[in-house]
Amino acid sequence: MKRFLFAIVFCWLPFMASANEVLTLEWVDLIPEAERESFAQNMAKSSLGAHDENTDLSVQQSLFGSVREELNGSHIKLPGFVIPLEGDSQTITEFLLVPYFGACIHVPPPPPNQIVYVKFEEGVPIQQLWDVIYVNGIIKTEAVSHDLAQVGYLIEGIQIEDYVY
Repeated sequence: MKRFLFAIVFCWLPFMASANEVLTLEWVDLIPEAERESFAQNMAKSSLGAHDENTDLSVQQSLFGSVREELNGSHIKLPGFVIPLEGDSQTITEFLLVPYFGACIHVPPPPPNQIVYVKFEEGVPIQQLWDVIYVNGIIKTEAVSHDLAQVGYLIEGIQIEDYVY
């Protein structure tokens, strides 16, 4: 009986370890593999136009591409720049995570599968959010509509980490 229990526990350990594993993703990983080539071509075309502060950027957001449903519920770590949305003078509770500086503010927003809405119930210190950071949390393939952009993913934040170049 002891051998049987040992065998069961021994066989299940790798599965238990992988369930707690954090997937470190890059922005390209949020694009379904079958769409990556056409995504790159579409982004090259959409970035050709000139923009100024009077341009309505939300109208120009490309809605091309879908999300990777298989990532739903995964514990991930993703680098990016922060666009604060909610919080106070000490902490921020909600923000957009984007792949490049100025996205959604100075240039048209990236497609929804390249923007992540991040929520931290307890908030995170603001001073850590003005450079590239890693967001660690549970990703959901949940569409969010915001004044700045349409968003394809949501992360329930667990922690932020400094980005190491």
